[in-house]
Amino acid sequence: MSSYLLIESKFGPILDTVWIQLLRTALNETYVKYLNELVKAQVEGEVAIQNIIGNSLQECGCQVDYFDYTPSQVAVKGEFSIYDPITEYPRRTLIAKALGDPALPSLLIFAHPDSEPIKDIDKWNFDPFSAIEKKGRLFGWGIADDLAGCACAVLAMQSVLSKKSEKFGSVTFASTPSKKYARGVSAILHNGLTADASLYLHPAESGKGMREIKAVASGQIEFTISVLGSAPDTTEPGHTAFSHLGINPIDKAILLVNALYQLNKLRNVRIKHDAIHALVGRSTNIHISRIVSNEEDRLSRLNERCIIGGAISFPPGESIAEVKNEVEKTIKIASENDAWLNLNHPEISWISGVTGGEVDKRSPFYDVVSSAITNITGECPHVNPMHTSSDIRNPIVEAGIPCLGFGCLSGNLSQNNKIDEWIDIKDFSRMVDVTSEIIKDWCSGEQKIRPHGHF
Repeated sequence: MSSYLLIESKFGPILDTVWIQLLRTALNETYVKYLNELVKAQVEGEVAIQNIIGNSLQECGCQVDYFDYTPSQVAVKGEFSIYDPITEYPRRTLIAKALGDPALPSLLIFAHPDSEPIKDIDKWNFDPFSAIEKKGRLFGWGIADDLAGCACAVLAMQSVLSKKSEKFGSVTFASTPSKKYARGVSAILHNGLTADASLYLHPAESGKGMREIKAVASGQIEFTISVLGSAPDTTEPGHTAFSHLGINPIDKAILLVNALYQLNKLRNVRIKHDAIHALVGRSTNIHISRIVSNEEDRLSRLNERCIIGGAISFPPGESIAEVKNEVEKTIKIASENDAWLNLNHPEISWISGVTGGEVDKRSPFYDVVSSAITNITGECPHVNPMHTSSDIRNPIVEAGIPCLGFGCLSGNLSQNNKIDEWIDIKDFSRMVDVTSEIIKDWCSGEQKIRPHGHF
């Protein structure tokens, strides 16, 4: 036996392990380099990030196009928001297609390139725009929300498309603006883009990383209620001694808050979603988070108006219209039972709302995603049903396309007013491997596809 074969037979497993470690280290360096490129581009804005992504995917053979739109003009089915001129400006979605066999299953992957507005960077312990690596974490502005999702899609598609001999259905990556109701995903879906399934790539805010799947997203509505009052008939600057002669709008607002709390109790008896209820003990919530009536230098006076505000979470299966109707009826009945409110009707303003969505764990697509995570990480993932308003809802609600989400371990997201946003590098590597395996397994056609709406 030659010396080479002798060494190979005796030390082969060790050499294989060393080779794998070296390969993984090289890949991680490539991943970090690409993430760093995206983080640095944050200073120049969303367009610069889209250009980097577009160039990367063109180089690996994708057909890259752009779709320009204005958020308020998107004909959404399952959401609404009041007009906001600050966020109402032209947006651009990048669409990169790897055209495959039309007879095989197709996949839409999406993530968002837009981050939170840059602020408080002087509080960071690292340069926010240099993707600093420390103790297995990579720090950078927007890296967890959602540059890692964009990078993962690019790196996974590069890996899969490099294997020219394998045959797949079409794979599309859409880099879609999402913040402040940008509606990037909905825009391209309503413009005709379709697929047999979709993946939303976004690092996990829950601290579970690749151990969880986003398969359930509750809906949510935000609202305010304006309640009129009446100051006492006096020329005195202070109203305290005369309060009983006026109508305190806060007192009337409290009546409505109590009515909403009673509605909350009734809804929690009637509405059940097994996964959500099992985790937190209820499936829907009405939560009052704002009561505003006076300024600090006017504490001795009665204001003429009180505004209460809050939000309602509701499980998949309920519609925005149904929830709004219940609230409106509750406020109407409470007002009719109060002499003042019956004459001075409270005004409800619906600020924003999204419909929930979910994918059945028994579906073929869930099986592909769950199996890929298990194969790569060695752990069977669980469903976290507490991602209210998650973007997985968009393909489900707007186009009837099953959508699942997952992402690497992350923390200190800027959207939560934290500093030093980070992702875990090893978990990001697993995220790329899982995404690659899903593309190969799903688009190979080995799984039987159910018709849209049966997932």
